[in-house]
Amino acid sequence: MKKKAAATKAPKLTASGRPRTKSDLYKLLAEHNGLQRKQVAGMFETLGKVMAVDLAKPKADKPNSFVVPGMMKVNAIYKPPTKATTKPNPFKPGEMMEVKAKPARTVIKIRPLKALKAMV
Repeated sequence: MKKKAAATKAPKLTASGRPRTKSDLYKLLAEHNGLQRKQVAGMFETLGKVMAVDLAKPKADKPNSFVVPGMMKVNAIYKPPTKATTKPNPFKPGEMMEVKAKPARTVIKIRPLKALKAMV
């Protein structure tokens, strides 16, 4: 007897005319890897949790980072709070402008890796 999974071929990959939805992506990945859609969804959920743990609470002297192999590097950078100040207005010389205070925050930066740049 032939296996059912071996009998069905995964559809050919083609470019989408619009951004793929989450459901479309899960279905496509499941078909190409012989997994169930729920398994693919579980993998993405776990990936999100791992990223959250690795990127949480960066320090001022040490940003946290997470690498998706061959795709991108995600950095979480801590920005300290700033005080309200007055600075020269770049659009109206000779005039001062008020700069509002900003609270401490975490900034996320995503950089593509070499393999992703080569794909595009």
